[in-house]
Amino acid sequence: MNNTSTPAPPSFPDVWQTTVRPHLQGNEQIHAWLETNLDERLHFKKSLLLATENRLLYFASFDREPAAGARSCLEFPYRARLKLEQHDHAGVGSLTLTEGESRLAQWRYTLALDAATLRFIKQFVRQLDSFLSGGPVVTDTTEACNKCGSALVLDQCPQCDADEEAPPSTWTLLRLWRFAKPYRWQLLSGFMLMLASTAATLVPPYLTMPLMDKVLIPYQNGAPIDTVTVSWLLGGLFASALLAWGLGWAKTYILALVSERIGADLRTVTYEHLLKLSLEYFGGKRTGDLMSRIGSESDRICVFLSLHLLDFATDVLMILMTAAILVSINPWLAVVTLLPLPVIAWMIHIVRDKLRTGFEKIDRVWSQVSNVLADTIPGIRVVKAFAQEDREASRFRAANAHNLLVNDHINKIWSLFSPSVTLLTEIGLLVVWAFGIWLVSRDEITVGVLTAFLAYISRFYTRLDSMSRIVSVTQKAASGAKRIFDILDHVSSVPEPAHPVHLENISGRITLRDAGFRYGNRSVIKGLNLDIEPGEMIGLVGHSGSGKSTLVNLMCRFYDVSEGSISIDGVNIRQLPIAEYRSNIGLVLQEPFLFFGSIAENIAYGKPAATRAEIIAAARAAHAHEFILRLPHGYDSLVGERGHGLSGGERQRISIARALLIDPRILILDEATASVDTETEKEIQKALDNLVHGRTTIAIAHRLSTLHKAHRLVVLDRGVVVEIGNHDELMAKQGAYYRLYLAQARNVDADLDDNPTQTGEDEA
Repeated sequence: MNNTSTPAPPSFPDVWQTTVRPHLQGNEQIHAWLETNLDERLHFKKSLLLATENRLLYFASFDREPAAGARSCLEFPYRARLKLEQHDHAGVGSLTLTEGESRLAQWRYTLALDAATLRFIKQFVRQLDSFLSGGPVVTDTTEACNKCGSALVLDQCPQCDADEEAPPSTWTLLRLWRFAKPYRWQLLSGFMLMLASTAATLVPPYLTMPLMDKVLIPYQNGAPIDTVTVSWLLGGLFASALLAWGLGWAKTYILALVSERIGADLRTVTYEHLLKLSLEYFGGKRTGDLMSRIGSESDRICVFLSLHLLDFATDVLMILMTAAILVSINPWLAVVTLLPLPVIAWMIHIVRDKLRTGFEKIDRVWSQVSNVLADTIPGIRVVKAFAQEDREASRFRAANAHNLLVNDHINKIWSLFSPSVTLLTEIGLLVVWAFGIWLVSRDEITVGVLTAFLAYISRFYTRLDSMSRIVSVTQKAASGAKRIFDILDHVSSVPEPAHPVHLENISGRITLRDAGFRYGNRSVIKGLNLDIEPGEMIGLVGHSGSGKSTLVNLMCRFYDVSEGSISIDGVNIRQLPIAEYRSNIGLVLQEPFLFFGSIAENIAYGKPAATRAEIIAAARAAHAHEFILRLPHGYDSLVGERGHGLSGGERQRISIARALLIDPRILILDEATASVDTETEKEIQKALDNLVHGRTTIAIAHRLSTLHKAHRLVVLDRGVVVEIGNHDELMAKQGAYYRLYLAQARNVDADLDDNPTQTGEDEA
């Protein structure tokens, strides 16, 4: 959706241009547009809605590229009772145009267009109000982000787009002091050793002056060699070299140890912080990107601290000490030596700004390559099942090619900068030679002084060239530090309480008062009131998208309610420590997740200190003991990643055993038997009967027949409770539950007709 003063905005889809233009009247302007992607039969077909200053235009869906004038146009002139309303259900959104009680038109779309639809409605309302009042269009920039609900500024969310928009700053590296502070004495020791080793490396050129002027040049003039002086000078050269080696080894070793520990602490703190963030954060992130930040970015920072920063500090010390020695030997020659410095500093400043944003872009592009791997490798079975190897290879090639393109752009800049610095240093060395020879010819300096000067100059320019190269690695490290601190700076939307309340023994009474929740602008739960008694089993039923799983997530405090409250035993769950509260909840999901490890380790995941006897008791109660014993190594049998090697029913029973072992007071069953066959469901149901006994239970089930033991059924529709009661009461009302039950019964009858060998007893 765009606001514009021309009939064809720059971002307006080109494919519609020839279709729209003939239908515009005079100076009529398009102020907003929306391209929907579903037709009335929910087939994927595109259609177009336009809002002008005096009417709403609709262009019907098409199967192929539209030809000029080939499509009819519907128009809806603005009138007083005209209204656009948005609804969504089961992953499909609908946009309805009404006039009073009459529905004029309805358009459908996938929820990926939800944010664009809401913006289109807002712009339509502005144009309609302006048309009816005759006044100017009222504009503002306070629309909300569909992801986080933050205010949009120029159609962008400052919160969600912050990672991509803000370029990395070199000053970000100073924030690493938080991790370096515990090792400050080791760092001080390393710095002192660096100072000493740098000073030791500057001794040899100084000793070449007497070696040239007092030994070699007099010898060429006929004087005998003073062996004592030569012995002392050569001994000094050897001692300084040996001392520089020893000090260099010590400072490199100490600082390398410190940098590795800083890197390890950085990874640990980042990972621990990541675990504390709410599910909302992970919903907008890619696995490959997060793995790249914690892994490769922290490694890059570690290498920078252990190698490049050490070299940079050594270079700075070397340049400062060398400059001091040069000035003490001959000030004028020193001034000539330092002439290229301002030019090199200017080049570094220019290139740094280009590299700063470039390396940030490289990091983001590389994370796209990692994301392809993170998507494909865990889902390799699906890739092979649908024969999509070529497609995934094409995705990887495209991401890799994009990465190559961005790197080529940065390398083009860097490849010009580095040789330019080298050229300047070579020219500077040539100038020193010329000026030095001129001074020797005037007897202002000796050959020994010039030799020592040139030795220092070569080291000076070598270090200067090395310092110029630090620009690249510094910007890379700053980019990596920024991406890590983006995680550390993110505040969880489910915070720990400032003054926690501790409940010794939770009975399991759950109370919801006017509870509401919304994803950005989309309301999912609205004004929900519910009282659940200790030990009571509640069944949540409703169509897909009615808010059942969201309600469970709120009870587990994976998300916090937007309005109202949820209490446990009369205490708001926001006042309870998160880990302490969740330790009283057992969760059994439709798709159980098992970690790589043994069967016993997976069962004891919630209680790592459990004894083997406790693990076996939980497995027996979950009806898993028998099939576990049939495995090659019993409870020590390894489970592949995500439970590979076990059937769905076996994974589910291990998940139930895991929940049983922690003996929770509150039990959440989210479609626990939805993905298994009838026979397996019987086994799982027996295990669930053991699990449910004596616990407050909230169960979501697709098959209504599995909730026959529930004390009450809560029927949800679009986030609102529409009915509460047991099966018989709700059937007698012939309301929403009655219609759901009959719809399922018809489906079961149809299945039985297709499978006459099935008795249907389990669905009765």
